[in-house]
Amino acid sequence: MTPPPERPSPEPPPLLRFDRVERAVHWANALLFLTLMVTGAVLYVGPLSAAVGHRVLVRTVHVWSGLALPVPFVMGLAGRHGARLREDLRRLDRWSRSDFRWLRRRHRPSARLGKFNPGQKLNAAFLAGAAVVMLGTGSIMHWFEPFPDAWRTGATFVHDWFAFGVWLAVSGHVLLALADPEAMRGMTRGRVSARWARLHRPRWYEEVTGEPAERVAARSGPGGPYR
Repeated sequence: MTPPPERPSPEPPPLLRFDRVERAVHWANALLFLTLMVTGAVLYVGPLSAAVGHRVLVRTVHVWSGLALPVPFVMGLAGRHGARLREDLRRLDRWSRSDFRWLRRRHRPSARLGKFNPGQKLNAAFLAGAAVVMLGTGSIMHWFEPFPDAWRTGATFVHDWFAFGVWLAVSGHVLLALADPEAMRGMTRGRVSARWARLHRPRWYEEVTGEPAERVAARSGPGGPYR
């Protein structure tokens, strides 16, 4: 007698990807970056500046948004509730062999990624560095009296070019996030499906569940719930 076919294992519940603190810090910084980008564009682009007016108010909002940029991170990292955020910062700073393989397109399908892909790590590093540079150059531009003309000119040049880089980095980040609704759901609701984690972040899946991703894929079978 032929034994009945083995049923695929039931799909596990969604996995927690970002807790409330992580999501709050992300969206607070996103709002500040958006405010800086919009007010910066109004201050820099003549037609926009003429259309909006209120240049002093726009400049004030721009300056104070820049000064407030580190606040969400400092608040999020403080105390026991920031443990997951601190761990994510360590993850963003660590690179594996698979991360370097992912950077080469022909090796990308075989890369076994952790919680963040290398593009996210590079984007986070650039935006963190850009925030520091723009805070310093912006301070020289705003409180310019103690500084020589060469410093002020150089600060303006660097500030403008880093602002252009931030526009590119943030725009690319948003477009890629919108292209992956499951990943976007992780930042809006906090959880992602185990299937998405197994397929796109297998090393993180194994870290969270304690199960080898490949073994789960074999157990589920073709077309199973993990596919």
